[in-house]
Amino acid sequence: MANTPSPHIESRHQLVETLSRGCKPKSDWRIGTEHEKFTYYSDTFKPVPYFGERGIGALLDKAQRETAWTPYYDGENVIGLNNPLGGGAISLEPGGQFELSGAPLETIHETCVEANDHLRMLRKFTGPMGIEFLGMGVTPTWTLAEIPQMPKSRYGIMAPYMEKVGTLGTSMMFRSATVQVNLDFADEADMVRKLRVGLALQPVATALFANSPFLEGKPNGFLSFRSHIWRNADAARTGMLPFVFEEGMSFERYVEYALDVPMYFVIRDGKYVNCAGESFRAFLDGKLPQLPGEIPTLKDWEDHLSTLFPEVRMKQFLEMRGADGGPWQGICALPAFWVGLLYDGVALDAAWDLVKDWTAEERETLRAEVPRTALKTPFRSGTVYDIAKEAVAIARAGLKARGNRNWEGADETIFLKPLDRTLETGKTPAERLLDCYHGDWHGDVTRIYTDHAMARGAA
Repeated sequence: MANTPSPHIESRHQLVETLSRGCKPKSDWRIGTEHEKFTYYSDTFKPVPYFGERGIGALLDKAQRETAWTPYYDGENVIGLNNPLGGGAISLEPGGQFELSGAPLETIHETCVEANDHLRMLRKFTGPMGIEFLGMGVTPTWTLAEIPQMPKSRYGIMAPYMEKVGTLGTSMMFRSATVQVNLDFADEADMVRKLRVGLALQPVATALFANSPFLEGKPNGFLSFRSHIWRNADAARTGMLPFVFEEGMSFERYVEYALDVPMYFVIRDGKYVNCAGESFRAFLDGKLPQLPGEIPTLKDWEDHLSTLFPEVRMKQFLEMRGADGGPWQGICALPAFWVGLLYDGVALDAAWDLVKDWTAEERETLRAEVPRTALKTPFRSGTVYDIAKEAVAIARAGLKARGNRNWEGADETIFLKPLDRTLETGKTPAERLLDCYHGDWHGDVTRIYTDHAMARGAA
């Protein structure tokens, strides 16, 4: 069956409606968790290319046969798989980071089952292929030149543009990875409250999940080098969105922001048209140089929204984007943190009370300093550790209030255990890795591939 053509944009209202369609009653709120991991060969610790019998393309082929998920292509190459039963997809990031975009699920218990099922399925193939996964915020040993590019056309457009507008954009594309959670909102007011809390506390999440202290085989001077990368990628499409905290914040205000972010591409007949740096406002007026006289479709607008990378991104849900990739046991800790804060009314009020008097300068300072010092970052009369401890306590109360229990009777607070360990020890995952580096590893970062492979983490 042919795809229904996307309607052309005829009014500003359609741009706003693309976002406002995300409003839904609390009974329909879901949790969508995305996690990226690096692929490497267990015998050489080198990144896995796309092509070849032991390549990522072959791994996708095997996964497709096992799951019967629907492949999707860029040209002749399979670049991902979609779950035809509704929700869930496997995709590739530019440097071969293997991503599961989870289905929208009701509980974090279901999220954890999904994550473990995903890894268990992949292990049927990765073992014989000699492939392992690593959960980190940044590749610990590889240079950019060593990392093979995946055959996705959009990356051929993005990479050269990234080199023009920032200093670390290609590092973001090819050697960073994240865990992210996507969450719903009830209406415009609820969206605004959640977006504000999410932005303000995003550096706190960055601190708690900091897990990228190495670069090209040695300490890089940061605890979350991934977050440092994002600060130096493309200022026009990243950041803390100070306008969100101004009076009158709305879906329409976010649309105005999105219209001012330069374009990357337009897709026509399955091919990417390079529009890097062009204006979507000009496109609305039929003045896009690459497509003179054409006006955009709603699909063009949705594609454009997906090329914005603020610390919290809005589509028809809110994406929490501040955390480093991490070990398998910690994947469910991120949705637990944010669901606990944002999905219970009392907890959301408490979280807003925690951050509502922070200034734009304070929020930006946190984003600037946390990548290097994480929980030890000074803030007012204390440190980020103090904020993190209070935020995790609020999240715990929010999860308890949800009352979702597994078959053993445990509620969703069990998924906060990795954060409890961090707060009890005062050490982030990055600092624990640095302890290994200066201790048992004797300065050999490659030990991370044998000691912290994700395959050891699935239940």
